[in-house]
Amino acid sequence: MTDRPAGYERRWWVLTTMIVCLMVVIMGNTVLNVALPTLQRDLAATQSQLQWAIDAYILVFAGLLFSWGVIGDRIGRRRALLLGLGIFSLGSVLAAVAGSAGELIAWRALMGVGGAAVQPATLAVISNVFPPGERSRAIGIWAGAAGIGIAGGPLAGGLVLEHFWWGAVFLLGIPVAAVGAVGVLTLVPESKDPAPGRLDVPGVLLSIAGLGALVFGIIRGGEGVGWTTPGVLGPLLAGVALLGVFVWWQRRTDHPALDVSLFRLPAFSAAAGALALNFFALQGATFYLVYYLQGALGFSPLQSGATLVPMAVAIAIASPRASRLADRFGAKLVCAAGFGLMATAFAANQLLDLEAPVWLVLAVLFVQGLGLGSVLAPATESIMSVVPREKAGAGGAVNNTVRQVGGALGVAILGSLVAGVYAARLGDAVDVLPEAAREQARQSVVATLEAVRVTGATELVQPAREAFVAAMHVTAIGTAASAAFAAVVCLVWLPGRRPQPMG
Repeated sequence: MTDRPAGYERRWWVLTTMIVCLMVVIMGNTVLNVALPTLQRDLAATQSQLQWAIDAYILVFAGLLFSWGVIGDRIGRRRALLLGLGIFSLGSVLAAVAGSAGELIAWRALMGVGGAAVQPATLAVISNVFPPGERSRAIGIWAGAAGIGIAGGPLAGGLVLEHFWWGAVFLLGIPVAAVGAVGVLTLVPESKDPAPGRLDVPGVLLSIAGLGALVFGIIRGGEGVGWTTPGVLGPLLAGVALLGVFVWWQRRTDHPALDVSLFRLPAFSAAAGALALNFFALQGATFYLVYYLQGALGFSPLQSGATLVPMAVAIAIASPRASRLADRFGAKLVCAAGFGLMATAFAANQLLDLEAPVWLVLAVLFVQGLGLGSVLAPATESIMSVVPREKAGAGGAVNNTVRQVGGALGVAILGSLVAGVYAARLGDAVDVLPEAAREQARQSVVATLEAVRVTGATELVQPAREAFVAAMHVTAIGTAASAAFAAVVCLVWLPGRRPQPMG
């Protein structure tokens, strides 16, 4: 009884509070997806600005995750949660009243600062409150809730857009953040590294610079300017070099922010790779799926948000069950099977066209969600199981960093692929538009349909929708291939059994 961690008696209430905090961050990010077409119209935003409205959050979030994880280990995860919720809420309010695409991008970046403090702290608190025997179940529930947030954000955003202006989607999380803050203050015990030593300032700064440069290069590459141009290749190479220096410094200093020897353990490194590939597929596929639903099929924001519900339900069903299966059979087989389901769902996108029945769209998304949920929980638990409890913040930060880098790559690579194929398939059909409108119309199906609305060139609607479906089919093949590759990675490198916890 004396070995039980602080807060053990109310651990399930603590888990509930961590889920509420996680929902604030996830829904605050994904809620923007269904608002993209509305933003393009109301703020006269370009396709590049729309992508930056998403990526500004990802860039700052990914760049600061590790730093906030280390800070949380030092000052206490409870304090980090409260700081993060406050910053995120402030950014949300400012984003809601933004008067231009540029302002929106800036406030989305501020939201990323707060989100980076919250997300690793939730996982660190769970790892500290739950003993090893119950941790996998708790992480499975946490991961399932994350899936609900991924699809719940677009659904809630769709409901709001039916009745209010686009900025209201950012206000949805404010009352949820308030509930989370009350829960943190009343239920969550403080936990921190009892002997943190000196702060590794060079390591923290190197991680920020390296991750920031890497993600910036990925985002720029996804804008279609060319992956070998100086503006893309320079940040990519600089990011890789800085992260290399970070690893060298962590091995040299006597007070490292991260024990890089953990990457020698397959339970850590292979699971991190699996999570990165998981979010590469998830974020990339979600990016083009919204355009399929609203652009090709003509769904409203509410209808497109509701269409994502089966995926959320499937993730919520699969994640806790995948944790139990991983305890029995090992993360290797469970994660590989999950990626197999995802590859099947992405391959089935070839069946989705302008005449596809709604039930088929929902079925494909449900299978995709089962695959996602089967990977999320076992891979997360595999990482956290080898991280000492006092360093859980840094471990949770690594977990979330690979997710964000993978997600940024997914949006950049798959987004640029679908845009390039769409423009090529659309071809000279845009010649019916005034010359000044043609370049913008080629950027996406939503941009094309907006040009049609303004000019009245309705003969362009059908070619635009057909061109996008063709582009989505090509991109889905790439997504399915990435999921199949991830299944092989899991089978080759991920351990068959969970390792014993180190602390």
